[in-house]
Amino acid sequence: MNSHEAERNMNQKTITLDDLIPQNFDDVLMDVLEHRHSHYIFKGGRGSCKSSFVSIAIILLMTRPENKDKHCIIFRKTANTLRDSVFSQMQFAISALGLEPDFKCTVSPMKITYIPTGQVILFRGVDDKMKLKSLKAPFGYFAFSWLEEADTFSGMSEIRNILQSSMRGGSLFWCFMSFNPPISINNFMNEEVLIERADRFVHSSDYRTVPREWLGEQFFDEAEHLKATNEKAYRHEYLGEAVGTGGAVFEFLEFRTITDEEISRMDKIFQGVDFGYYPDPYAFIRAYYNAAKETIYLIDENYVNKQQNAVTGQWIKDKGYADYQVTCDSAEPKSVVDYRDMGISARGAIKGPGSVEYGMKWLQSRHIVIDMKRTPHTGKELKEYEYERDKDGVIISGYPDANNHGIDALRYAFEQFYNRRGNHA
Repeated sequence: MNSHEAERNMNQKTITLDDLIPQNFDDVLMDVLEHRHSHYIFKGGRGSCKSSFVSIAIILLMTRPENKDKHCIIFRKTANTLRDSVFSQMQFAISALGLEPDFKCTVSPMKITYIPTGQVILFRGVDDKMKLKSLKAPFGYFAFSWLEEADTFSGMSEIRNILQSSMRGGSLFWCFMSFNPPISINNFMNEEVLIERADRFVHSSDYRTVPREWLGEQFFDEAEHLKATNEKAYRHEYLGEAVGTGGAVFEFLEFRTITDEEISRMDKIFQGVDFGYYPDPYAFIRAYYNAAKETIYLIDENYVNKQQNAVTGQWIKDKGYADYQVTCDSAEPKSVVDYRDMGISARGAIKGPGSVEYGMKWLQSRHIVIDMKRTPHTGKELKEYEYERDKDGVIISGYPDANNHGIDALRYAFEQFYNRRGNHA
């Protein structure tokens, strides 16, 4: 029987898998249901439906009578990102398949239970070490595991440790990993998918195989816009290609003179501050963003050591830069208050698990124009900033917390574009 002949009844309306899964997932769905492999890696660009597919595949597997002793555990790098991502994704799959009466979803603890059998789906953040140590199925074993955004983990060593803890106690396993390929071709996940294993299926996808009505016309318009304005960024974000050639984090840098006449036409300014004193410097950045061209222009900076808030704040006022809000490092709330007391519209950045990664990914996808006479320190940071490497020299996904003060200020400046609820998927 073809997988797309399977049907569910939801609210007296017949729903087929054709309504839920793009056709380019047909072969891998049959492969999963027939357990031809134990490891499945799904890589693809934005809107490729890879996460939707994995969630639906897990529910289809769990509800099969022969799998009534098999449970599922889902991992992300940080625990605080679970609820709005994979937990919601699993709820979507249950609803789409018309199985809501058969499942109980609870947030505290975060767990989904298949009522007819008592099977569970658990959710864990790798940063919660204590919960990782206490992995135990109520009966049977964890046959199904899913590592979402696998590229955010700290390399294959960490992933192997996770799987060694979860893939035990049974005879059949399905391990799913999904990720949007990082820009660097040398990233550990981009390299891992090139390694052939007899028990592994690697699947690639992008938005072009998804029905337009699923994503909406605006999604396709945005993709075409980026394709026209920054083809390399389009290939990375929407087609899931690793377009970077090495370890550089920022690939879309343009070094040239920015004229005063250009700046006079810039009507929306963004400013950020990374507080420091010594040895870490204080960094202020003033920038312009042309959304139509997905381009950031660095206008000015203040990059100094051993200066009090009164001095750096006065510099902002003397330069006339109190005309726009300044988003500051929230680790120093007193410094933010000092700026406000001086008449500067300052606010603390909204931080939290994953905020650095999401901010960096947003900046990476933008074309950044740098005039080294105007912003020499931030320009140098952007040009020299590279991914971290493990002891064997292999690139991992972590961003080094060093020589990045201007970069942090830039990330704070544009926080409103990436740090919104639901904007991380």
